Amino acid sequence: MKGRYRWLIPGMGVKRWIALMILGVLLFTLGIIIWDYRVSSPAEARLLRLLNQYVSSVPAAAAVLIVVGVGLGCLGVRNLIRSIIEVVSPDEVDDLAEVVYRRRSLGRGPRIVVIGGGTGLSTLLRGLKDYSSNITAVVTVADDGGSSGRIREELGILPPGDIRNTLVALADTEPLMERLFQYRFSWGEGLTGHSFGNLFIAAMTDITGDFETAIRQFSKVLAVRGVVLPSTLAKVKLKATYTDGSEVIGESKIPEAGKRIASVSLVPRNAEAHPEALEAIENADMIVLGPGSLYTSVIPNLLVGRVCEVLERSKAVKVYVCNVMTQPGETDQMSAADHVRAVLQHAGQRKIIDYVLINNQSLTPDQARKYGSEDSYPVKADVSQVKKHGVIPIVAPMLDQGEFVRHDSQALAKALINLVIESKYLR
Repeated sequence: MKGRYRWLIPGMGVKRWIALMILGVLLFTLGIIIWDYRVSSPAEARLLRLLNQYVSSVPAAAAVLIVVGVGLGCLGVRNLIRSIIEVVSPDEVDDLAEVVYRRRSLGRGPRIVVIGGGTGLSTLLRGLKDYSSNITAVVTVADDGGSSGRIREELGILPPGDIRNTLVALADTEPLMERLFQYRFSWGEGLTGHSFGNLFIAAMTDITGDFETAIRQFSKVLAVRGVVLPSTLAKVKLKATYTDGSEVIGESKIPEAGKRIASVSLVPRNAEAHPEALEAIENADMIVLGPGSLYTSVIPNLLVGRVCEVLERSKAVKVYVCNVMTQPGETDQMSAADHVRAVLQHAGQRKIIDYVLINNQSLTPDQARKYGSEDSYPVKADVSQVKKHGVIPIVAPMLDQGEFVRHDSQALAKALINLVIESKYLR
């Protein structure tokens, strides 16, 4: 027995509720017929006489049948849905109404494209997914260090690390599943340092023969809210040129030189953008750059063919989220205006930023000591200099109160959603 007929197999737990729904419909229909009784035929006259023998009020009997029919029908529908949900997603049975409302509401949320990589992108997405499921994350694939670098070198596939983190951040799944895919092996020859999620994507790529298909399957496993796309399918590397004229190739090597970065570029330079990423940018209500490492997570996506061109043409609200702290070997002593200048420089001075979000919340003494010992300091909010670049600065407290200095995902997401809402009224 296949397809729709499987519902008739004993033990499915649905037939009784379907029968109850049918009974409810029959009683409701009979009630309507009796309520609207009009003697226009001998058969109807006999039915009316029969009813008068057993009930004192025909309209009252009809009303009872209608009410009972509606009640049985609703009970059947409710229990049929619960019976199915108990199998498909048992954890959501008790909050079914809330689940349906949330998913419907999120489905009507703004179309948001987030461009970047690293932990900054993941932090942002954890907050945004509570406001919309129409999210497209465009992720850099220039990583060549750690587990991702080893997989890239040994298996010849795109580095999965940033994509894995993004998928997990957008996931609507159990905490244990998240811990599993973020688990990093600390033992085993050849396994030490590898993330289980990276290995899963690598295995899925080998099975399906396609990196994109592997990402889609990973998304299904984690019940991801939104779409995750690599900015390009080309196997690119990142090259940095320093102010002294020297160069280095390899994303992981760039901060190690300890020199001031003048610019970064892709090798090869002619990498084509993912078509779906360009389409998402064209149709977005809001486009967010960052937060994340300026030269190694955000800017590499802008170097992919046609991304900046489509970004400039898009009518979406375009926001750059400035990092909270400077990064040693990458953005030493750089202010918020310096971050904006670098983004616009690599975009060919195209108008790809309308607003920049800057944190103005102070660090705790412990945080200041810890990060100061690593030569990392708060990014200066030089608002007047930011305005000179034709960008509107928005300064607000957006720090997470945890051990690490990073954006508060909920505060950041709320600030962005407020911007997209305000922009609709201004248009």
